[in-house]
Amino acid sequence: MDGSPAILFEHHSMSQDMAWSQRTLKAPIGCVGVGVHSGRKTSLSLHPAPANHGIVFRRIDLGVDIQARFDNVCDTRLCTVIGSGNARVGTVEHLMAALSGSGIDNASIEIDGPEVPILDGSSAPFLFLLDCAGIVDQFVPRAMIEIMRPVRVTDGDAFAELRPYPRSSRVAPPVLDMELTIDFAAAAIGKQGCSLRLTPNSFRDELSSARTFALASEVEQLQKAGLALGGSLDNAVVVDGDKVLNPSGLRMPREFARHKMLDAVGDLALAGAALHGRFIAHRSGHTLNNKLLRALFADASAWRTIVNEEPVAAAA
Repeated sequence: MDGSPAILFEHHSMSQDMAWSQRTLKAPIGCVGVGVHSGRKTSLSLHPAPANHGIVFRRIDLGVDIQARFDNVCDTRLCTVIGSGNARVGTVEHLMAALSGSGIDNASIEIDGPEVPILDGSSAPFLFLLDCAGIVDQFVPRAMIEIMRPVRVTDGDAFAELRPYPRSSRVAPPVLDMELTIDFAAAAIGKQGCSLRLTPNSFRDELSSARTFALASEVEQLQKAGLALGGSLDNAVVVDGDKVLNPSGLRMPREFARHKMLDAVGDLALAGAALHGRFIAHRSGHTLNNKLLRALFADASAWRTIVNEEPVAAAA
């Protein structure tokens, strides 16, 4: 965490750790919004799914299912895009972060366009939808991917790394400790860092409301290139030098670093199961986060899958 003091959020209560049992939504729920890059109005609906289903996006306008997995990522330039054939779904990271941060393993997501609505630029609206729908345990043991040895990817001085979690004598629910720093020339951002243990409570309280951000100097260039067509001060923090242009300012201290960590939660959720280990990164983004998962799963000695056999209460 060189160059900037970190924020360390301690959340060690076992009741706050990720669940032993697989979870899904209690009821369907949906929303309508615009894509930040396409500017296109899109309808999105979240549905319960059976155990071992995973997170699956369905392009209902094309009749194509896309499993939310790292190996289906086809673009990471400004957001994380997953695809199958000619069907794509972009900007999945904020929704994936909300699902992962809530410990939801199984859901069917129906969408009628190529991009998840940006809403307010954070995961908070998706958490609101999940709260309204409700979350239920499925009484099936949850799998986790245990990191067995360090895996690291780099791009200049930027890096992302997964490390083993300290071993104990018992198998625990999946634990992901996260530590991340950023460094931007814009004085309003500068050097920032944060650190936390990912739990439903820590995600909700410390990350979920952090919004995506952009430099004012880049916005016009992006729009001329046909991107950021749905972006506005209502769904992004815009920075110009030492100024935050949003009239209401920032929502929280170090909102920029927190949003980068939120993105990492969503990108790492594409592992296909909860990770058990430590994530450490500096200036990482969607590209390095995806390269990290690809490097992890390319090395069979670096990971193993564990299905927790802790007793799970029978459904009433």
